[in-house]
Amino acid sequence: MSQKPIPMLQIRRILQMLVKNISHRQIARAIHMSRNTVDDYAKKIDQTGKSLSDLIQMSDGALADLLYKAHAPQTETDRQKDLNDRMEHLLAEFSRRHVTRWLLWQEYRVEMPDGYGYTQFCERLNMHLHRQDMVMHFDHTPGVSLQFDFAGDDLTWLHGPSGEIKKHPVIVFVLPFSGYTYIEALPSAEQQYVFMAMTHCLEYFGGVPQSLKSDNMRQYVLKPDRYEPAFTALCDQWAVHYDTALMAARVRKPRDKPSVENGVNCGYTRIYAPMRNESFEGLTDVNHRMMVLLDDHNRQRLQKRPYSRWDQFIQHEKPVLKALPLESFTILHQTRAKVQGNYHVVLGEDMHQYSVPPQYFGKDTTVVYDLMEVEVFHDLRRIAVHHRDRTPFGYTTLDEHMPKNHSEYLETRGWNADYFRNKAGNIGANTRLVIERILSSRSFIEQAYNSCLGILRMADKYGHERVETACSMAEANGCGSYMIIRNILKKNLDQQPQQEPLLFALPLHTNLRGAEAYR
Repeated sequence: MSQKPIPMLQIRRILQMLVKNISHRQIARAIHMSRNTVDDYAKKIDQTGKSLSDLIQMSDGALADLLYKAHAPQTETDRQKDLNDRMEHLLAEFSRRHVTRWLLWQEYRVEMPDGYGYTQFCERLNMHLHRQDMVMHFDHTPGVSLQFDFAGDDLTWLHGPSGEIKKHPVIVFVLPFSGYTYIEALPSAEQQYVFMAMTHCLEYFGGVPQSLKSDNMRQYVLKPDRYEPAFTALCDQWAVHYDTALMAARVRKPRDKPSVENGVNCGYTRIYAPMRNESFEGLTDVNHRMMVLLDDHNRQRLQKRPYSRWDQFIQHEKPVLKALPLESFTILHQTRAKVQGNYHVVLGEDMHQYSVPPQYFGKDTTVVYDLMEVEVFHDLRRIAVHHRDRTPFGYTTLDEHMPKNHSEYLETRGWNADYFRNKAGNIGANTRLVIERILSSRSFIEQAYNSCLGILRMADKYGHERVETACSMAEANGCGSYMIIRNILKKNLDQQPQQEPLLFALPLHTNLRGAEAYR
């Protein structure tokens, strides 16, 4: 009989012709088949022991079982059994890098000199490889899962102002049911930017799926495990904030998240390729362009289907997504720090110091920080809050945290001419004139600061009105200075009746010479 079974329709035609007593030669000519094949099937039909009419009435499945029942599986030879026993090891070896079929066959023939030749060895090996390559189709439920992963290739783009070629990692998110996709280029692959992109993705979708799945990327999974992977603390915070579940694919099993793998390939052709000859001002500009291309991708009608990813998302997936929380997720980090002798705590990540009230000197504190803010806690009570500063070995100090003697010293270091002019102007115009005279009287202006400070502090002792009067008297005589102002106030000269100006003046006379005569 032919090694390859013929279609059941032809077997039925053979049966019908045999009922009519048509010869095997005529049957072969009618159905365009060799006579030997017809003879083989006629013999097999006779061996069933059933009448031709009964065979014609049987279903295709029952007829096939009956006709091929006599074909008992061939007995496995020793050579076949030996290769089948080795197959698990061969498949494992073939999965390793740089291992070829030729190398495996050579090693096999060393151990089994009478084994299969290279062609039969490859055929049987490929048969098992194809079995491993079989995939299973999954029917995804709307809004249940979100898959994400990094694209294998970084996005390369031209920085227009500098002409520099830049590369940035790209992360891809896909909802498996609709195929609706979100893509973002990141400054780096650091954990904080991954979770920033995860947040942006949910905001782009306008809702939260029941679960998220990625591979075992270090930013996401702390300890890989097939059954109970351990996620990072930041993962747990993010999942609680958005009320969703986190899942991880099996290690080195990309088919556990096929939707995002396909999304990555679409990103290469639909986003990377159109941007290859474009230049941008910065990463923000890059992401804006990606959003335009991404919208085109999501709204493009799928091949051989009357709808797009956008249509599927809006109609079936968007309505079942959970609502977003009122506030976006903020990444919080926590560390311990002891208050130093300079009443500051050190944030080790930036090597930057932040002040706390001096009474907490030597105390252990908890520092909680995010991308924008740093908070310091002692015994669950917040004692300081600062804007985050990433300047290495820098200091952020609030005035209210400084001891009195430190604040006074710092105040002197903050003096300048405008400081004294403004303070004097608050007292009066004449006081400001005296301050200006003192400031301009020194070649090194800092030498005048103490004199200015002395006059300003006299306003605390004598009051603004008396200091203004004293400065007016000093200016009238063109001799404004700290000592003169102090003497006027100390001797209460500002409170004595003002003398009338002299009405007498020297008369003009030709014998009186002025400065012009002595040039």
